[in-house]
Amino acid sequence: MAIASMIRRAGVAAGLAFAVTAVVASGARAQAAPSLLDTVQSRGALQVCTTGDYKPFTLAKDGSFEGIDIELAKSLAKALGVEAKFVQTKWADLLTDMGSGKCDVAMGGISVTLDRQKKVFFSSPYLVNGKAPIVRCADKAKFQTVADIDKPETRVIVNPGGTNERFVRANFKHAKIEVFPDNVTIFNEILAGKADLMIAESIEVKVQEKAKPGLCAVNPDEPLQYGEMGYMLPRGDATFKGFVDQWLHLAKATGEFAKI
Repeated sequence: MAIASMIRRAGVAAGLAFAVTAVVASGARAQAAPSLLDTVQSRGALQVCTTGDYKPFTLAKDGSFEGIDIELAKSLAKALGVEAKFVQTKWADLLTDMGSGKCDVAMGGISVTLDRQKKVFFSSPYLVNGKAPIVRCADKAKFQTVADIDKPETRVIVNPGGTNERFVRANFKHAKIEVFPDNVTIFNEILAGKADLMIAESIEVKVQEKAKPGLCAVNPDEPLQYGEMGYMLPRGDATFKGFVDQWLHLAKATGEFAKI
């Protein structure tokens, strides 16, 4: 009996040793998995997808891009020791472009949503935001709430493929919804009387209110929906996400973020 017991114990010990070895080997393989952090540095360029149609974050102009997130993309590239290369995309194509490897990161006023997070990673949020209407100033008192807006006679204009359209379709069941493809000139449709309002991020409606006399943001500091913005990253690459989060933290801590 003593010999049999010793044999059983030896078998258990061998099994445990094998399991520990397998776990260690698995961990070593995980650690050795290539990260985009290394790929970007080897390539010498950070591929930044951006829509170029969303002031003040990203705007295509004269063959290049400008905006808050364009400058921050250059800061991220500098931290990596590489050049920022901008790739124009569309809101409806963001997830596809990220999944195809066309982008290392997508930047430009991108809202963090759970639906998007099923397919990609996001950096830590860099801005708390929300959805708010922008209307002709004469109509500001008419459109204070979702209920005020969601009436058959209200004409809501929206750019396709992003969270603005999703919010509109989820919340307005009676208002007329018109999709307008150009997110840069869309606000002119309201001024021209072809639409009554647009729903956009609170920071964007503030910018457009200043840029286009006659348009007024409706309660942008008390938006219709809470939201956050972050930078879109490839799903599964925790190493690259860790670098981007640390860069963002330091950009805020040193004042660079606020300056931009």
